[in-house]
Amino acid sequence: MPLVCLGLSHHTAPVDVRERHAFPAAKMGEALVALRDYEAVHEAAMLSTCGRLEIYAEIEDYEAGVEQIKSFLHNFRHGDVTHDMSSYMYTLLGAQAIEHLFRVATGLDSMLIGEAEILAQVKDAYIQAQRARSLGKSLHALFREALNAGKAARSQTQIGSQSTSVASAAIELAKRRLGTLAGKTVLVVGAGKMGSLAAKRLRSEGCAELLIANRSNVKARQVAERLEGAEAIEMPGLIDALKRADIVLTSTGASHFVLSPGNIAEAMLARPERPMFLVDIAVPRDVDPDVANLPNVALADIDALKDIVDITLEQRRESIPLVEEIIAEHVQRHTHWYQSRIAIPAVASLVQKAESIREAEIERLFARCPELSERERMLITGASLTIISRLLHNVVTKLRQRASSDRDEALSLAETLDDLFDLRPRE
Repeated sequence: MPLVCLGLSHHTAPVDVRERHAFPAAKMGEALVALRDYEAVHEAAMLSTCGRLEIYAEIEDYEAGVEQIKSFLHNFRHGDVTHDMSSYMYTLLGAQAIEHLFRVATGLDSMLIGEAEILAQVKDAYIQAQRARSLGKSLHALFREALNAGKAARSQTQIGSQSTSVASAAIELAKRRLGTLAGKTVLVVGAGKMGSLAAKRLRSEGCAELLIANRSNVKARQVAERLEGAEAIEMPGLIDALKRADIVLTSTGASHFVLSPGNIAEAMLARPERPMFLVDIAVPRDVDPDVANLPNVALADIDALKDIVDITLEQRRESIPLVEEIIAEHVQRHTHWYQSRIAIPAVASLVQKAESIREAEIERLFARCPELSERERMLITGASLTIISRLLHNVVTKLRQRASSDRDEALSLAETLDDLFDLRPRE
């Protein structure tokens, strides 16, 4: 059965397209359950981040499976998806899909090379699929190997050194715009993982005031309490906070605009000559793009962070060949496992039959020799297990090797085993 990856990313689609396809974390389980019900889709996992939406699936048939995944996207809250698919989406098959996921997990495919968050996001996609019971043996093994590749890249190379996250890149962009954050008032809207990272980094940059606003004021207070001098803001007081802010950084999980031309304009009335710079790193976006048309207001969305990529890439360029070697090693290992799966039914049947014969004969021997001590019984049982293991070892090993290199020959050998050892169930 083919393995495919169907998706779009920052390489192929601008942020306004990606936000139309974003799946909120709260709906991920529901989406995977719905996808699992499509007949041609045997297994599925979904990776949804600010930079990509990708569906990995093992499907019954390539054409039918891809069409059903597209149909799923169309039906599951993506009414106008058809144009976006033809214009922005890519489809990767087999080894391409495997290598792509490993490049994602190691950070080589990220907007910011080696970004800190991506490995955790791949792990979260794996956990979500497990909870939705949309994983089988194929994708379980694929995601485990991808996580291993990502960990190896970070522990064995410098790809994650001087770690650049989306949040820190957003702050770097603000520093380029304003020169320094010292003496500035910064408002962070959203106290989730990304907002918390940004707030922590902002405090270290020496801003004069740090305001944290969040839908849950309890969460905002928790983040503020960890950062000396930070102030938690309740959302009803957002306009007053905007009046104070030189920089606004937003990262919420809202499905609608949190900041509109109306509330920004209202805030600017209180400080018409004082500029405001907004950095929106949320997908879907938190800030209505029309805000950029207001006087003395500048807006940057997540795609503007691509300007940081060249610096990040230069710092980590020496690590890229090493990471690609790690990816190649893990791709080879996983491909070997994936191709050898066709030998599993024959191997399992052969081992099961040998074990059933061994058990029956051991029981018969013990029944005929009741005088045997417990130690003697253990020695006899151990010897019988060793005989079966050594007898089958070469057969099992060679069948798996054939399966990983020559599928047709492996199938022929499996059929021969079935015939010689009478492995198939008889009517």
